[in-house]
Amino acid sequence: MRDATLEAGTARPVDHPVAAHPLPTPWRAHLPMWLLGAPAFALFAALLLAPLAMTLVLTFYRFDPSSGPIAAFQFGNYVNVLGSPYYQTIFLRTFGIAAITTILCVAIGAPEAYVLSKMRDPWRSAFLLVILAPLLVSVVVRAFGWSMLLGTAGIVNQLFGAFGMGPFKLEYTTFAIVIALVHVMLPFMVIPVWTALQKLDPQTEHAALSLMASPATTLRRIVLPQIMPGILSGSLMVFGLSASAFAIPGLLGGRRLKVAATAVYDEFLGSLNWPLGATIALLLLAANLIIMLTYYRMLERRYGRSMG
Repeated sequence: MRDATLEAGTARPVDHPVAAHPLPTPWRAHLPMWLLGAPAFALFAALLLAPLAMTLVLTFYRFDPSSGPIAAFQFGNYVNVLGSPYYQTIFLRTFGIAAITTILCVAIGAPEAYVLSKMRDPWRSAFLLVILAPLLVSVVVRAFGWSMLLGTAGIVNQLFGAFGMGPFKLEYTTFAIVIALVHVMLPFMVIPVWTALQKLDPQTEHAALSLMASPATTLRRIVLPQIMPGILSGSLMVFGLSASAFAIPGLLGGRRLKVAATAVYDEFLGSLNWPLGATIALLLLAANLIIMLTYYRMLERRYGRSMG
């Protein structure tokens, strides 16, 4: 484009500065998209994919008690784990504990997050700090704390003794593992649900109540469908972390109540059977992913319309 300007009584065309000097194209625009993500993918592959591939290869090795792992391609480790009632019981116990922990965290964490969303400062900040406090302490310290509470001479049994009951065997039981896991995993449920509640318009609740809907109906038809993404993400995190937990089942379950993570530890560092330990770890990962994906699909299909 050219602008006509009058200079000294004559029409003189002047070049438009934008047309005369176009902006240079950034050098990043000429690179392929995959090349921009190559550094992040290389880091991901080095820290996660490569160890997983090495673990997968190790599962096909054969174990000799005198010489250790021997390179071979055989499925004997998978047959031993999948066909053994001992390991089947361990996996059922692992996922049973994870499922119970997830259900309890949903039943406790979702109402707790709803009450937290209704609070105002400074009470909300104080209670949020209380909820996040378990994350500030080591898992081992928390497990030892529950061991002192639930032991034969612990505070809980002392309280029962004051009423003429007990002592009860609370430590080294499934009950102890579940209680400690709920204490550890509860923040992972409260925070996603509370975040989902922050996006909820309070006027929708007021509108439902003004249209003569009961509080229970409002919670079920208005609030619950909108916080389902938070419940879904929180339950997936709780289930995955509970199924792969090691410190709490190891300290509160003892040698008798083994889970998959403690079985992997025993095979790697106890009997030094690395191929069998790698097989248990890989099957735990695969089963965990299958259960979590199935659970996600079921909830997505059921609440797809209400979640948009």
